[in-house]
Amino acid sequence: MNQIYLDHAATTPMHPEVIEEMSRLMQDIYGNPSSIHNYGRKAHEQLENFRETIAASLAVKPHEIIFNSGGTEGDNTAIIGTAFSRQEHGKHLITTAIEHPAVLETMKYLEKEGFEVTYLPVDKKGQLQLADFQKALRDDTILVSIMYANNETGNLLPIKEIGEILKDHPAVFHTDAVQAYGKIPITPYEDHIDLLSVSAHKINGPKGVGFLYKKDGINIPAYLHGGEQEEKRRAGTENLVGIGGMAKAVELLTPEVQAENREKYREFADIIFQTLDEQQVAYHLNGDPEHKLPHVLNLYFPDVSNDLLLMKLDLKGTAISTGSACTAGNIEPSHVLEAMYGEDALIVDQSVRISFGYGNTKEAIKEFASLLAETVKKSL
Repeated sequence: MNQIYLDHAATTPMHPEVIEEMSRLMQDIYGNPSSIHNYGRKAHEQLENFRETIAASLAVKPHEIIFNSGGTEGDNTAIIGTAFSRQEHGKHLITTAIEHPAVLETMKYLEKEGFEVTYLPVDKKGQLQLADFQKALRDDTILVSIMYANNETGNLLPIKEIGEILKDHPAVFHTDAVQAYGKIPITPYEDHIDLLSVSAHKINGPKGVGFLYKKDGINIPAYLHGGEQEEKRRAGTENLVGIGGMAKAVELLTPEVQAENREKYREFADIIFQTLDEQQVAYHLNGDPEHKLPHVLNLYFPDVSNDLLLMKLDLKGTAISTGSACTAGNIEPSHVLEAMYGEDALIVDQSVRISFGYGNTKEAIKEFASLLAETVKKSL
């Protein structure tokens, strides 16, 4: 039985060259980047080289990159920091109903602290309507936080258009780009993005490390207090090994490699669609096929329980996802699909997420597609 991992939207395996780079750093560069002796200077030099590599991937200035523990910290820092530092200008925040819990739970916390949050709806394709956004935008709106791409459907949201609307508005614009970064070109300056969160483990880097892009002129207080690391913006000794692994992962994802990956993942999706069609399996693609990341497929199989399908495939060595948040072993209905179709829609409990990534081959996808079709038919 071949093991096939198709849950790259949840997390990715580390690239061998990432592991090699991290091993080198653990052995050779163990000084504290804040120390002034030779060991510290070497570590600091490496840290700044990594910062330059990551900044170049977004075409931004190196000092606009703040290293942290990942997407959740980046989202919390951006949202809470902006809200409390700008509350004298207003207490209205805008987000969407399909954000990652790192954003939604942070917004709920701020509501308890007296802020007003507008959760924008999406249509049945999971797409945000600009008219709804423009209607929600107010003079006292101080922050807009909208994800670049949805982690369950792969939908790309209209970030460029929102940035264009906000360029003449005082609201700070934050985007959770955890799922999109490394998959498509992202240009914060052109998109008028002020704050952007990224996590390394989504791009074949290590877990527990990421960064927050903070545009010059956007002033938010430090989320962690202590030392003066990261230009006093994020206290704590930098995770040099993790940051080095992240930088290597970024370095490997050149624009050419990203383009090749996008084409490869579209081919993988076509293989699955063709196999399901040939096997006369009923299915529906959730999301917006015209505006999505190609590595994420969210498929609805009528009358087939998604947790049962996931379990059967898991027993056969294949890993996919329900696309739902799993906390302490309890699978909850997808809030994204509920926002699209309604809380009582059967489609919510009959959809699965398949996501491609490093290590997947055409042969493995063909094998998976046949197994998926067979398993769905036997589950009816």
